[in-house]
Amino acid sequence: MFRSLHMKLVLILLLLITSLMTVIGSFLISSVVQFYLDEFYQQMGDAFGEGNASFVADLRSAAVQEDGAERIQVILEANAGLLGINSGSRNYYILNGVTGEFITGSDEEGGKDLAVTPNILTAINGQVGDDSDITASYMDVAVPISPDGNSQNSYIIYILDNRQTVEKLNSELVMIIIEALIFGLVISVLLSFLLAKTMITPIERLTEGTERVAAGDFSHRIEVESGDEIGVLTNTFNHMANVLKETLEEVENERNKLGTLFLHMTDGVVAFSRDGSVIHYNPAAEMMLHRKLEGEKYEKIFGEAARFENLLALEQPAFVEAEQSVAGRSLELFLAPFSKDEAQGGVLVVIHDVTEQRKAEELRREFVANVSHELRTPLTNIRSYAETLAASPDLPPETAESFLEVILRESDRMTHIVQDLLTLSRFDYGRMELKFSWFPFGEAIDNVCRSMQMEAKRHGHKLEKSFVGTLPRVWGDRERLEQVMLNVLSNAVKYTPDGGEIRLTAGTEGESVWMEVTDNGIGIPEEDKDRIFERFYRVDKARSRESGGTGLGLSIAREIVMQHKGTIELVNRPGPGTTVRVTLPIGGKADGSL
Repeated sequence: MFRSLHMKLVLILLLLITSLMTVIGSFLISSVVQFYLDEFYQQMGDAFGEGNASFVADLRSAAVQEDGAERIQVILEANAGLLGINSGSRNYYILNGVTGEFITGSDEEGGKDLAVTPNILTAINGQVGDDSDITASYMDVAVPISPDGNSQNSYIIYILDNRQTVEKLNSELVMIIIEALIFGLVISVLLSFLLAKTMITPIERLTEGTERVAAGDFSHRIEVESGDEIGVLTNTFNHMANVLKETLEEVENERNKLGTLFLHMTDGVVAFSRDGSVIHYNPAAEMMLHRKLEGEKYEKIFGEAARFENLLALEQPAFVEAEQSVAGRSLELFLAPFSKDEAQGGVLVVIHDVTEQRKAEELRREFVANVSHELRTPLTNIRSYAETLAASPDLPPETAESFLEVILRESDRMTHIVQDLLTLSRFDYGRMELKFSWFPFGEAIDNVCRSMQMEAKRHGHKLEKSFVGTLPRVWGDRERLEQVMLNVLSNAVKYTPDGGEIRLTAGTEGESVWMEVTDNGIGIPEEDKDRIFERFYRVDKARSRESGGTGLGLSIAREIVMQHKGTIELVNRPGPGTTVRVTLPIGGKADGSL
C-alpha cells in the first residue's frame, strides 16, 4: 500500500501536520502552565512583599491578639481580591506556625485533609515557602507570621491553588488543537491529492513511456506540460528515446551486416564460452569440420590443436595458429580470446580451408621438378654430344652427323617444351588472344585426319572417320581447335600398339558439336584417369619420352576448349582402349565472344 508515491505523500503530510500540532500543543500547554505559575507567585509576591508592608504589618498585629487566627482571617477575607482568593480553585488556610496544623481557612473541608508540603515545612522553619514545581498538580505559598519573634503567637498563612483554572484552559486548548489537527489533516489530504496530481501524473507518464521504450516503441513522445524539473526530465527522456532509437537502428544495421557476413563467409567461425561450450558458429564451419557443432565442447573439436586454458590466458592481440586435417581436407586454424570479461569472455576460432593451396604448392613443386627434369634430359644429351664432338675432331663424318642430328632433335624438343609452357602461361594470365571466326567443323576434322594419315600408316593403324549427320559451321579459333583435335588424334596414334584401330566420329547434339577419338589400345588405368589433363602428367613416362611427349599437350587442349566454353573428357566405355570426347558450342556473337 505504502509503495505508492501518492500514499507516501499523504503519509508524510499527515505526519508533518500531526507532529506540528503536537509540538504547538505541547508548547501552548507548557506556556499556559508556566504563565499561571509565574502569575501566581508574582501575585503572592506583590501581596506579601515589601511593596505591601502595611498588609503584612496588619497580619502581624492581628497575630499578637488572643483571637489572632480570627483576626487574620478577617484581614484575609478583606484582601481576598488582592490574593485572588475564590471558592473554586484558590483558597487560604491559617496554620499553626509551630506544628503546621490547620486552624481555619476559606475551605474548612479541604483544610482538614491538608497535606504538609515542602513550602509549609519551609514556613515552619521561619522562611517564606514559595518554591514552584511546574510538574505538581497545585501551586502554593506558605508565609510565616511571627510577631516579635514570639513563636507561640506565630501563624502560617498558606495559599493553595489547585490549578483548576489552568486545567480547564488546557482542556480547551487541547480541544482547539484537536480540532485544528483534524482540520489540518483534512487540508493535508486534499493538498496531497493536488500535489500528487502535479507530481505523480508526469511520473506516471514517464513510467508509461519507459515501458513503451522497453517494449521497443521509440516513436512515443511524452507531452511536456511544465518548465520545472519534471518538465526538464521529460524533455531529457524524449531526447534519450530518440537517441536510443537511432543508436539501436545503427547497431541493428551493423548486426545485420555482420550477420550476413558471418552467415555467408567462406571461412568457418566458431565461438566458445569460457567453459568451452559452442555459443556461435556459421554454416561454413560445420561444412569444413563435417559435424554438427551445437552443444559440442572445445576439447572434442580442437583439443589437439591448443589447450583451451592457454588460449584464455593470451593477451590480445596475440593468437595461436595451428593446422588440422578433417576428412582429407587441410584446415588452417587461428585461435584467440575475444574478451577478458568473466561473464562474456571466451575463445574465437577462425577456420580457413587451405586444401587447394596445399595442392597448388604441391603442384608447383611438382611442376618445377617436371620442368627441371624435362629440360635437364635434352640439355644433358646436347652437352654430352657437343663435348664429344669438341673433344674428338677425328670422328667419322657419319658419326658426327648423327651426333648433330641428336643435338638438333633435343633442341627442338626443348623449344617445343618452352613453347608449350609459354602457351599455358598465356592462358593462366589471360593473355592468349584467340581469333574467332566461322568455319566448317567437318572440314577442320578432315584436315586433321589428313595430317595424321601417314603417321597412322607408319604404325600400321587402321584410321576410320565417320560423321553422324551434317556438321555445321562453328564459331571459334580454327587453328587452336585443330591443335586440340590433332593432339587427341596423335595421342591415339602414338600410344596404341602397332596394328591398332583408331576411329574418329563427330556429330551434333542440340546447340553443340562433338568429336570422339576411340582406340583399341591398353587404355588408361582408373587411378590415372582423373589426372591425365594435369600438366606434365604422363601415364607411362618412359614411353612418353621415347615418343617425344612432354605431358603438356592435353593441358593445353583443355585450356583451349575451356576458352571456347566447351568440354574435353574421357568417356567410360566397355572394352579395351580409350575414348576422348570434345564438345563445343556451335553459335557465337558478332563481337567474337561466346
